[in-house]
Amino acid sequence: MARALELARNGRGSVEPNPMVGAVIVRGGQVVAEGCHARFGGPHAEVEAIAQAQARGQDLSGSTLYVTLEPCCHQGKTPPCTDAIIRCGFARVVAAMEDPDQKVSGRGLAILRRAGMELALGVLEGPARELLGAYIKTRRLGRPWVICKWAQSLDGRIATHTGQSRWITGPQARAEVHRVRSWCDGVCVGVGTVLADDPLLTNRSGSGKQPARVVLDAHLRIPLESRLVQSARQSPLLIVTAADPGQRLQALEQAGAQVLRLPASPTGGADLPSLLEELGRRGWTYLLVEGGRNVLGQFLSAGLADEAMVFVAPRLLGGRQALGPVDWPEPDRIDQGLKLPPPRVAQLGEDLLLNFVISHY
Repeated sequence: MARALELARNGRGSVEPNPMVGAVIVRGGQVVAEGCHARFGGPHAEVEAIAQAQARGQDLSGSTLYVTLEPCCHQGKTPPCTDAIIRCGFARVVAAMEDPDQKVSGRGLAILRRAGMELALGVLEGPARELLGAYIKTRRLGRPWVICKWAQSLDGRIATHTGQSRWITGPQARAEVHRVRSWCDGVCVGVGTVLADDPLLTNRSGSGKQPARVVLDAHLRIPLESRLVQSARQSPLLIVTAADPGQRLQALEQAGAQVLRLPASPTGGADLPSLLEELGRRGWTYLLVEGGRNVLGQFLSAGLADEAMVFVAPRLLGGRQALGPVDWPEPDRIDQGLKLPPPRVAQLGEDLLLNFVISHY
């Protein structure tokens, strides 16, 4: 199952909104085939593994199938995996977790059980649920998985007192950001970041997909000459506002941007839960929120962030006016602050990446 989970990760960024799934076939105590769901609309992991085994002339009757998610039992872009499993005559199917999709949700396992197979459910379920956190959330809540990301100095500053932030971290950390962008549906910033940095927000890793750029712009202040607007026909640009776009709507749409008007939040900006629901309707699985501090503060304080990626550089900026990563009403007591779970820690060149998984579904 650990190997199946490793295989499943190969599909990140290519299979969404479908789940990442890996499969391993064992016969006589030996691995005879393995597969993963590699692209949206392509063969599922179980079918890939079966095809690999059959291409080698393997007889699969009496063998065991390890799969990271309950096999599907409905016709979608591909036929039901349960049909292929039954035809092969497997003796045993081991699944990490039940599929939360209402079209499956226990039905796939029930079909296999009625076909006379021995079933085991829950092997490495914890790691499987963590891997499929975004998939589970989209199926249960209809909203994408939200990752809040920022880079900071060791003393918690994201910019100097003059607003300069390039570059706090080194090239390896910045390369990791582009890798994450490569499997996200969208990258979100506030209009303040656009006005200050004029970013492009594209994936420059050389592989994967180009995310849509999402700008939270309560009063439609985004400049028509900004790099985001100027590149809107090359990479999608979604401008989210609570204001009446008025005459600016035509100019922005002519440039290739899309303007999404949503209800206003109590603070005057677009309502973030409404935004996530709209992105869920569009089939988004991952939204990467890159700031600045006001936007990060809004997502985190409202409990809308599922994960935080914090890149920490071994440098001190100091100063009373240097900016911190989040902006929200200051707590009076330590216990009123937002407490995050223990992080996974990775070293990227001279920098550290602290990865906090906040939500568990």
